[in-house]
Amino acid sequence: MTILAIARVSIRRIVRDRTALFFIVVLPIIVIVIIGATVRGFSTFRVGVVDLGAGQAGRQLVTALDRAGDIQVTRYSSVAALTKGVARSEVSAGVVLPAGMDTIERRGGTVTVGVLAEQANSTQQAAVTAVSSVITDQGSTIQAARFAAAHGSGSFDENLARALSVGPHVQRVEVRTVQAESRANTLPGGFSYSAPTELVLFVFINALAGGAVIIETRRLGMYERMAAAPVRPRTIIAGETATYVTIALLQSVMIVAVGALFFGVSWGNPLAAIVLILAWAVVGAGAGMLSGTLFRTPEQAGAIGPAAGIALGMLGGCMWPLSIVSSTMRAVGHATPQAWAVDAWTSLLARGGTIISIAPQLAVLAAFAAAFLAIATMRLRRVLA
Repeated sequence: MTILAIARVSIRRIVRDRTALFFIVVLPIIVIVIIGATVRGFSTFRVGVVDLGAGQAGRQLVTALDRAGDIQVTRYSSVAALTKGVARSEVSAGVVLPAGMDTIERRGGTVTVGVLAEQANSTQQAAVTAVSSVITDQGSTIQAARFAAAHGSGSFDENLARALSVGPHVQRVEVRTVQAESRANTLPGGFSYSAPTELVLFVFINALAGGAVIIETRRLGMYERMAAAPVRPRTIIAGETATYVTIALLQSVMIVAVGALFFGVSWGNPLAAIVLILAWAVVGAGAGMLSGTLFRTPEQAGAIGPAAGIALGMLGGCMWPLSIVSSTMRAVGHATPQAWAVDAWTSLLARGGTIISIAPQLAVLAAFAAAFLAIATMRLRRVLA
């Protein structure tokens, strides 16, 4: 009961701190929304269009681009403005509709549609592929109208109108791309990427910043008063551990619930996800307690702790997948517990993993937790002795 009483008092102090509540509750949700929307947005390309007098043919092509599910059209007044927009990544690609496009098509000539993008930018090259697909499809419609006008009845305009109206209803040949290697190395896009990575990031950051509670408890002489009760040092340490584990679990459950209910995030195998959340909560608790013994003032813990947590999160793959960095940086990243936690979430969410498949990651996280708690316990014992 003494352990629970110590934990209850510490949790009350944290809950009454509005700044702490903002970082525990509000900020993680905001970041999840921002990053989730940004990553999800990679599947939709913004395409700039300049019409130099293409006529009806140009308008038809713009309509086709607008109707493509993965393209958002933005109009520009000049080629110079469009080029600047592509260079600044305001749009993923640019399309220049040449003057006289409609006349050239009617005469049976070849129309060259300009497409602007940077060769070194993978996102822009993906946008070019999407735009090229629409242009090719539009060209096929025009060819069909020409053929019908040359070998059948009706004018080019009549056949083009007929082809445009019939085209959407023609049965298409379905082409599906199947990934030969099913072991994905990154989390799915959108909120399925941001929710688990921000869970890993913020539980650790808030634990480090929460070390200020232990420092403040020391400064107020509360440990001395507990010891006079008398309360054994190991009971005090167990109470503080319970505090940090509880806060980490509450924050984790909140992020999981928000991700599942509002953003449709699937957290994978339930048992494996629960065990992983518990393991990460203990890692965070150990880091938070260690923070409380390393820093001298609450201000130091509040300033240095989050900065250190962000740096470790960047190294550990919370900001970007470690699969896109060099092998050296991947090795460096796996010196942090964050990398192993993200690897475990990747296994659950991208590969349909189970508790067996994430057992190696859980073992490493358990080792980190044990090391953090052992060092923190040793340092706290010196304070309580």
